[in-house]
Amino acid sequence: MAETIRPLVCCAPLAAPVLSEGEALATAELFRALGDPARVRIVNLLATTDEPVCVCNLIEPLGLSQPTVSHHLKRLVDAGILEREQRGKWAYFSLDPDAAGRLTSLVDLEGGSS
Repeated sequence: MAETIRPLVCCAPLAAPVLSEGEALATAELFRALGDPARVRIVNLLATTDEPVCVCNLIEPLGLSQPTVSHHLKRLVDAGILEREQRGKWAYFSLDPDAAGRLTSLVDLEGGSS
């Protein structure tokens, strides 16, 4: 079985002088995870709430079926963007606490200079 790549853990900022092969691969995997409009909307919804959100509360705003929403959530969890918490039979999701900062530093094309 292939090893799961945790892009947010191993990505370097795109403005870094040089990206290693591993950093470039991890960054590409991250962009693949965010390459679907539904996933971008999920990240947006979760980034604008203070509490974890049940998968059942994402179905209507996204206009997608529960299995489709669950598929997108799994991709985002696997990419290290979201955290999953099981509460009884329901799964709750939240933005990984470190993800926002990592995403911001990843796309900082000015490399910290003004």
